[in-house]
Amino acid sequence: MRFLRRISDRFIHLVAALAIAVLLTACSKPAYDTTTPEALLDAIQKAVKDGRPEDLPQFIEIAARDVEFEDGVTEASAIGDVKGKLSDMLGRLGRVSTKLKKTFDAELKKEAKKPKTELEKISDRFGFGPIVENAILDPFKFLDSSRAKLKAEDLGDGTAALSYDGKPIAGGFVALVETSGGWRVTVPVELVQSNKYWPQTRHEWAVLASIMLAVENSLAMFEKELDQGKFKTIDKASERVGRLLGESVIVQSVIYATMKDKDPGNGAVKSSTKAKSATPPKQG
Repeated sequence: MRFLRRISDRFIHLVAALAIAVLLTACSKPAYDTTTPEALLDAIQKAVKDGRPEDLPQFIEIAARDVEFEDGVTEASAIGDVKGKLSDMLGRLGRVSTKLKKTFDAELKKEAKKPKTELEKISDRFGFGPIVENAILDPFKFLDSSRAKLKAEDLGDGTAALSYDGKPIAGGFVALVETSGGWRVTVPVELVQSNKYWPQTRHEWAVLASIMLAVENSLAMFEKELDQGKFKTIDKASERVGRLLGESVIVQSVIYATMKDKDPGNGAVKSSTKAKSATPPKQG
């Protein structure tokens, strides 16, 4: 009986510990208000300001066709996998950015005070090195700084028009849509489905997920080298991470482009190809 009591006590303690862990995990994830189009834009800015870029993919809605591929995976599930890999990649990018700014803080402050020649200004705008450096140092700056110029107009039909400084973003290619989980950023399904390079098959979605994973792995490799103190200047660090990212993205992109050129893109499916939201529509 004592043995059974000890087992029972340990089981209760284990359950209690797991319950506490679940609660702590739940509490660690911030709740975002996306009940209105403008609230969604505020939520995106909040994720950036709070240093949680890994939360950004949850604000994206990609319409999935009601299809099942040959291996039994649905398109909605394949899209979810891509968004999951994107979340991991953005989280890694955010950590690398923070470490870079901390590591080269003195150099960056010195460079900021140094007057630049016209040639250096042109290089900052168009040079590969400066572009990579800016992208890695502050990859989410635009999402924060542009908030004042971003406006969302609720059209009253479950969609909203998104504009920047009074002009439609990408000619209206990017919009907002209302789902059961709140408002999300989306692109018109009729536009993306007709695009030659929009993924149509299971393998194409898998390659997109692989691209996200390859970028994260490259960032992880760079982060390890950064932690080991292998870079004396920000320029050397930027050159290294640019090469790593370039190699990984180019290889995967070539694979994807080759697949699209060889395959008509219809994909093998078992059910209808009617597009539907990956997130259930809001019930009125």
